[in-house]
Amino acid sequence: MTLDSEIYHLRELMPASGRMFAKIVSNSQQSKILDVPFPVPWKAESREIRINFDLWSQLTRTERDLLFLRSLSWLLGIRWFKPDWQRGVALAGTAGAVVELLQGDAIGVLVAGGLSAIALRQIWQETRSSRAEIKADEAAIKVSLRRGYNEIEAAKALLEGIESVARIEGRSTLNFVELIRTQNLKAIAKLSPVAVPESVKNS
Repeated sequence: MTLDSEIYHLRELMPASGRMFAKIVSNSQQSKILDVPFPVPWKAESREIRINFDLWSQLTRTERDLLFLRSLSWLLGIRWFKPDWQRGVALAGTAGAVVELLQGDAIGVLVAGGLSAIALRQIWQETRSSRAEIKADEAAIKVSLRRGYNEIEAAKALLEGIESVARIEGRSTLNFVELIRTQNLKAIAKLSPVAVPESVKNS
């Protein structure tokens, strides 16, 4: 595997929306195989997927494909500017803080800024929830179907990829969200009859 050929392959793997918004960055210094920084709204056009290609090469092709598509799906799933109450509060709070700042009202700035910070924190937590993580897995599998995979094969590859990443990164156990994700993938891959309860998926 050469760096240039792998980056070319991953870019070809992306759907059109991914090519528009996501950038593949090589970073051999990071301890994680894949690192996807949380995208901030003022840099909406710059969404990076950072890869340690030295560690990346230890994964199989199918593991790499599904892990990459999964990271891309999570990244593209973060939408700062969609109509809901959290983003409305964040926008109103930010606008209010600017107005109060221009008027020299310190209390008003604190209140408006506080509302904005609370809403932004809720948005951040929403993207880190079990629901968002599972949704990203399932979205990656759907994209992979258009790249020649079948659902069971893709779910197995992603499941094996999660376990391989933990091993290569020196982690002896999976974290709580990873355990939920792997159980959901086992159900999709027909490796387990036990599905993840909806109450856990939505936590």
